[in-house]
Amino acid sequence: MIFSDLPLAQRLERTEANSNAAFVEARARLHPASGAEWREVAGAYAMFDGPDSPLTQTFGLGLFAEATADDLGEIEAFFAARHAPVLHEISPLAPASLWPLLHARGYQPIEFTSVLYQELTAIALPEPPPGSAVRVRIIGPDEADAWAETAAAGWQSEAPELTGFIRELGQISAHSVGVSSFVAEAAGQLIATAGLYMHEGVALLAGASTVPAGRRQGAQAALLAARLQHAAAHGCTLATMGALPGGQSQRNAERRGFRIAYTRAKWQLLR
Repeated sequence: MIFSDLPLAQRLERTEANSNAAFVEARARLHPASGAEWREVAGAYAMFDGPDSPLTQTFGLGLFAEATADDLGEIEAFFAARHAPVLHEISPLAPASLWPLLHARGYQPIEFTSVLYQELTAIALPEPPPGSAVRVRIIGPDEADAWAETAAAGWQSEAPELTGFIRELGQISAHSVGVSSFVAEAAGQLIATAGLYMHEGVALLAGASTVPAGRRQGAQAALLAARLQHAAAHGCTLATMGALPGGQSQRNAERRGFRIAYTRAKWQLLR
């Protein structure tokens, strides 16, 4: 049994950090003028994907090395030089010495995420709903735009302000090293999307979106099953995902065997 401790937090946070770093590298290749780049400081990955991108932040601060005031100063200068906000996704498994340091420098928590995980070697992997007409597959290299449009359509009714970013994310993710983009089809139409990133035995699940007309057909259940099976077949022993604490995505994940590892806080420099 894997417990929610520092080694687990290091595995989960490093996987998400590497996933985002791969995305930043893909953007830099596709759009050199964007200035997208990342660097490692005291074990944390500081990533710039544009001033307004949710990927512009750090992951792993304090988990791999104790962060000092000088380390934070270096990270703050990295973002300031790019006219970007300073944001850190921080696990509660980071050392207690980090919290007064953040407070003294003017940081405040602004957002929380439930980080969930599931052991792939200790469960029976879920099967798609019986009798479902939904079919799942990994997209080909020429289908990035179709994946992006489907993902964006799924967000249109719930968060229209995010559709532009979701569309762009899908297009760039298709070119990110280590990312597999899945689609669900029904009656020959794309109705849902999901993404998978694998790193050193950990599978990160993301990119879940279903178009309104395709909902309540078991598309996301089928996509989850396909991704977990694909990850297990490629040597992954853990799966992870993030969700809004207490939200529908968290409840759905817990119903399917995921456990909450911890609640992560996003800290922003406000002065």
